[in-house]
Amino acid sequence: MSDPASSSPLKRTPLFDSHKALGGKLVPFGGWEMPVQYSGLVDEHVAVRTKAGLFDVSHMGEIRVKGPKAFEVVQKITCNDVAVLVDGRIQYSAFLTERGTFVDDLLTYRLAADDYLLVVNASNTPKDVAWAKSFAVEGATIEDESPAWSQIAIQGPLAQEILQPFVKADLAAVAYYWFTWADVLGTRCIVSRTGYTGEDGFEVYGPADAAPKIWNALIETGTPRGLLPAGLGARDTLRLEAKLSLYGNELDDATTPWEADLGWIVKMKKGDFVGRDALAKQKEQGLTKKLAGFFVDGRGIARHGYPLKVEGTGEPGVVTSGTQTPTVGRALGLAYVPIAATTVGTRLLVDVRGKDVPAVVVPTPFYKRPSA
Repeated sequence: MSDPASSSPLKRTPLFDSHKALGGKLVPFGGWEMPVQYSGLVDEHVAVRTKAGLFDVSHMGEIRVKGPKAFEVVQKITCNDVAVLVDGRIQYSAFLTERGTFVDDLLTYRLAADDYLLVVNASNTPKDVAWAKSFAVEGATIEDESPAWSQIAIQGPLAQEILQPFVKADLAAVAYYWFTWADVLGTRCIVSRTGYTGEDGFEVYGPADAAPKIWNALIETGTPRGLLPAGLGARDTLRLEAKLSLYGNELDDATTPWEADLGWIVKMKKGDFVGRDALAKQKEQGLTKKLAGFFVDGRGIARHGYPLKVEGTGEPGVVTSGTQTPTVGRALGLAYVPIAATTVGTRLLVDVRGKDVPAVVVPTPFYKRPSA
């Protein structure tokens, strides 16, 4: 299979054969051949919310920054404050252009004071690697380690108890957005309490050749407890319910963190970083648009790219993501709207295939998992 956008052969993760054996429906995604679903999107979504789901995210990119100047480089090229990290801590952050817009969003793992792992989006990996390397200095190496890594995510209320027997470390001691190095079925892996679903869960980073053994063990022992393999379709509906942004939808090179409601990852006081001056200027001048969540009141589903307008004023906006979600049970979405229209209760009209469908701005996230 080839990627229609590029006509180049699609890449495959180390778990490709496992997906075929489980009946996964494989589709092109960011240059990769990935499972969009197995038993069905709704079943997989519900499994993650109520029991557990297993995701192959080995297509994600890993950029390693090492050396005595590693901290200096990572602090320069990301907008969050790397100085607050200690070994074993993880941080959500972003690469920004000089205009303050997104190159990509990412996770920063501090492996040591002079060693960082930056986990980036699959489709952006080549661009991100080239961009990061443009800031290379003597005393810091910046390498694309993506081919060497696999990444498996187990998400849901039962994730810890299903994963624990295979990990020689106490998972209960791993706090949210922390990680530990641990033996997983005889292989040294990073096990982090992170995910992209709004549920508790873990991501296991290991050598590419170790992935099938780990995946198959979790499928074998997890299935009797309700675990399902889950594809990109469920991953998207889960992240949307939790209001977790997706590059190419909510985030792009025309959008800033202020506009994306991600101001909390921007630390202006840390000193200079790429995009800082532009963000300072935008903050001073004020925003004209911002990300907001909405429920669709009429019939129809608002999809990515659908235009909308504010009822009464006609001011324009655009839908970034939308679907009918299994947990919330209604059509909802995210959109960039004029700043005055971000107020909860604001009425919108979404153009769904030429028909104005009513919608209303609501609080987000749409779903928040029950407290443990």
